Amino acid sequence: MHRLAPEKEASPLFLIYRRLFFHGRPLPPLLLLRRSFSPSPDHDPVPGILAALRRCATARGAKQVHARLVMACFPGENSLLFRLVELRDRAYASSLFSRLSRPDSFAFNVMIRGSATAWADYPAALDLHRRLLRSGERPDRYTFPFVLAAAGHLLWPLHGGAVHSSTFKSGHQSDAHTQHSLITMYARCGRILCARQVFDELLVRDSVSWNSLISGYSRLGLAGDAVEAFRRMTASGLEPDDMTLVSAAAACGDLGDLALGQRLEGLAAARGADLNSFLGCALVSMYGRCGDLDAARRVFDGMSSKHLITWNAMISGYSQNGLAREAIAVFKLMQEAGTEPNEVTMVTVLSACAAAGDVALGQWVDAVACERKLAGDVYVGTALVDMHAKCGNLCRAVQVFEGMRDRNVVSWNAMISALALHGRAGEALELFARMREARAARPNDITFVAVLTACVHAGLVAEGRRWFGEMAAAFGVAPQMEHYACMVDLLARAGRVEEAWEFMAAMPEKPDAVVLGALLAACRTCKNVLVGERVVRRLLELEPGNSGNYVISSKMYAGCRRWEESARIRGLMRERGVAKTPGCSWIQVAGQAHEFRSGDALHPDSVELHRVLLALFKEMKLHGYAPDPNLP
Repeated sequence: MHRLAPEKEASPLFLIYRRLFFHGRPLPPLLLLRRSFSPSPDHDPVPGILAALRRCATARGAKQVHARLVMACFPGENSLLFRLVELRDRAYASSLFSRLSRPDSFAFNVMIRGSATAWADYPAALDLHRRLLRSGERPDRYTFPFVLAAAGHLLWPLHGGAVHSSTFKSGHQSDAHTQHSLITMYARCGRILCARQVFDELLVRDSVSWNSLISGYSRLGLAGDAVEAFRRMTASGLEPDDMTLVSAAAACGDLGDLALGQRLEGLAAARGADLNSFLGCALVSMYGRCGDLDAARRVFDGMSSKHLITWNAMISGYSQNGLAREAIAVFKLMQEAGTEPNEVTMVTVLSACAAAGDVALGQWVDAVACERKLAGDVYVGTALVDMHAKCGNLCRAVQVFEGMRDRNVVSWNAMISALALHGRAGEALELFARMREARAARPNDITFVAVLTACVHAGLVAEGRRWFGEMAAAFGVAPQMEHYACMVDLLARAGRVEEAWEFMAAMPEKPDAVVLGALLAACRTCKNVLVGERVVRRLLELEPGNSGNYVISSKMYAGCRRWEESARIRGLMRERGVAKTPGCSWIQVAGQAHEFRSGDALHPDSVELHRVLLALFKEMKLHGYAPDPNLP
């Protein structure tokens, strides 16, 4: 067999063939091509050419083999088509397929598989399936799995159900691969009962069928069912593989089932699983969601090769558990490792920046997002709005919001909340009006918390009453405890303490500590001891260990010069062993965060700071400032 020539040394005959092929012109007679190429009449080059095709590692080599097949007068289009799909050369494979005068079921199956897997063009896969049926060819056990996969990815359950029906007509309803694909398709489309019905009808349940069911439950958020299916699988004597453990770990994270999660890691270690794969990432994510950050970091540090998803899982674990600085530290390690962040990374890091007040890093992420044109992305843009607003840069938050291409309800909520918390109540309510007029997103419960918060800060009692009343009537949003807390706070801050108490008493549920705390603060400000005493009794029953309740109660009595009651509350606090939580604040200077606690003199510049504060206090008094003893 002759060795394949490089492209630059291609024979004139091959160049003529290729030009005619791609221009759709009739090919020269194959006999002429055979005679022009064959070195001897007794030599059959076909076996060697097919062997060369199997060895091809590039699409360019496959094209050269194609020329050899034509010259050898061998109809090897199906073999070539199969190899081209494996090499992911869609253009050449599609061109070859379109020139088949009558493609058989094998050719259709190869193209359907390529469209549903290598090229991820799911509509094309379903279109090829329709063409197969119209051509008179019969689908077989190699057709259905990939057609069902395409329907599942497109979330087309009706199409998938029609394909399911056709499996009975063709007699392939009992094929194992088809059944597994049916379970996966129905689960992806949210038809878990249909998926379970297919599973229950299986005569033999192997690990693949169990994995399809467990993965389906986990993907739909049915974590309890996923864990139960996992336990039934192991009870049946089947050993879980990596895919089983990944799905089960996701379910454990949803449930917060740390004990089962630890068992999964033990099973992975017992079977010598490679934690550098998605399994390691799943364990990091599971431990993070269960709150065991030490275990998550142990698995993370033990991975020699870390994928972007793994970095995101570790950063997210810290961020979701309130450890913003640790999340930022891992992000910096990720940068040092040379891993490029994606949208998920940016959203998570921005959330950590907002929590830690890391303005410098937040601005850097903002710059990167703008450079990569991601600031207009609905998730990144919303995270930027939230971060800038919480770090005090409201102007930049508004700028990002107005520059977003698309906005969902979370985006609107973030901006309305930002304006409300910055005391820009009028602008918050105007933006709420824009949201209603745009009709791009329907207001939800969080939207109305933001709107009522704006009313609280501006003292707009009538406006607050209006929107509280219209929540359910006009928007179908049932008031929750947060909305009642806003209304109590609104009435109390307006000096209507008795009315706030009556409103709270009429609530369908018992008020929680947030509602009672808002009313107690108002009682102290308004010096309404009568209502305040009722609130104190309830609060100390609900939260006997919260020092803030004792402090505010004591100050309420002190503000009314009821010194004995004030001392009694302080004594009760000592008697119960409740320690006052010191106030804490921080500021970032030159990229470094400085934290201060009430009564803390541990800062290296503490003496100088106190000297400056004393000087400022004296200057304020010179300008007529008088301290208010009623402030917390």
